Amino acid sequence: MAFQAVEAALFTEFGTCRGIAEGEEAVTPTQSPWTWPAKEREMAKEPIEFRSLILRVFLPFVAGYYIAYLFRTINAVMAAPLTAELGLGADDLGLLTSVYFLTFAAAQIPIGILLDRYGPRRIQSALLVVAAIGSGLFAVSDNFWMLLAGRALIGLGVASALTAGLKALVLWFPGERVPLLNGLMVMLGALGAVTATLPAGMLLDVMGWRELFGLFAGLSAASAALVYLVVPEAKLPACGAVLVGLKTVYADPRFWRVAPLSASCIGTAWALQGLWAAQWLKDVDGFDRAEVVQHLFGMAVALSLGAILLGTAADRLRKRGVGPEVLLGFVAVVFIAAQFALILRLPIPAFLEWAVVAAVGAATVLSFAIMAGYFPKELAGRANGALNLFHIAMAFAVQYATGVVVQQWTAEAGHYPAIAYQTACAVNLALQVAAWIWFALPWTHPEPSMQYRLRPSES
Repeated sequence: MAFQAVEAALFTEFGTCRGIAEGEEAVTPTQSPWTWPAKEREMAKEPIEFRSLILRVFLPFVAGYYIAYLFRTINAVMAAPLTAELGLGADDLGLLTSVYFLTFAAAQIPIGILLDRYGPRRIQSALLVVAAIGSGLFAVSDNFWMLLAGRALIGLGVASALTAGLKALVLWFPGERVPLLNGLMVMLGALGAVTATLPAGMLLDVMGWRELFGLFAGLSAASAALVYLVVPEAKLPACGAVLVGLKTVYADPRFWRVAPLSASCIGTAWALQGLWAAQWLKDVDGFDRAEVVQHLFGMAVALSLGAILLGTAADRLRKRGVGPEVLLGFVAVVFIAAQFALILRLPIPAFLEWAVVAAVGAATVLSFAIMAGYFPKELAGRANGALNLFHIAMAFAVQYATGVVVQQWTAEAGHYPAIAYQTACAVNLALQVAAWIWFALPWTHPEPSMQYRLRPSES
């Protein structure tokens, strides 16, 4: 069913597709064969069918992104057994969960450069092996520092999961379809967050957290093999002034208009869903473990649905001449309103409030579509990595800082008071409001003359 949905979305309303070789123009199946690397081009005389494109390019990268989302959100379910076995405090738990984002963020710029230089196939497959090693180390850990090292390696190992997939989409599919394709990728990858709730909770009851992470190590290794063996190699551009291209991204005022709002909203959504939503539901709302897991499952479903809804909305609004920037601004307003409702404890169902929070985590669909419109595909890896650095850095900061703030209050019977969580969220919410004002101010809108044009030395 998922395969059919992806196929329909990919090949409705478009009759052309990018060649496999980077830098070539889109070709129609009736005009010329698909473009492969030199060695394969001699053998490939017939056009690659659309189904093969889904199977060999789209789905392998979705598998890697699924693994990334699984690791990102699993600690929300794992917090209780880890705390019970190792005696972790709120600050320890915040650091253990957020170190994933720290190594993830630190790798974004190098990964963006490597993606543009070596292509998504090699980078994604190599890093997923690192994730498998980190998961194995986490599984055999007997102290906090070993857990921290394993979690850090996991964050590094999945650091290219999204940006490598986006680079592949930019290379092989028409630019006007990128928002919808981004939505499909995030929707399917977010099923990893779904797996990290009720299914993971049931597996924890059966096999324990160590065995579960051993299983995740095997899945990561299998995903690495899938990407390396199945995805075709793209023809790489000449290695030009890579750092000049990165400087161009950061020097573009349009980037700095979008980055603060995108990072503050998406990073917060990731941080809350990955850990603190579960703690809020337990300590503030007084839910038991079963109710918490049910809410986390609902959040994961909302994340997955939010991705495809945002991608579809952006695609349809584009046809009406409305860019994804407008939709991103609207999503941010809804997100801010939902957090105000949580902090003030308005009589709104918790399912609805947390569903909004989770869905905003899929707004990368809009942010990366905006980047695709600002920069040419030769800079796609660097542009996406530059923005994702801010997303992940914000997620790390929020996840860790929330733990530090909450720890200032004394826990009673294992529960921190509501004011602790409200204070932490209120400080972060002020940053989001400031970012939205910056995004909406007239002087942050560059003139058309500032549109970027790729120079040969930057390809």
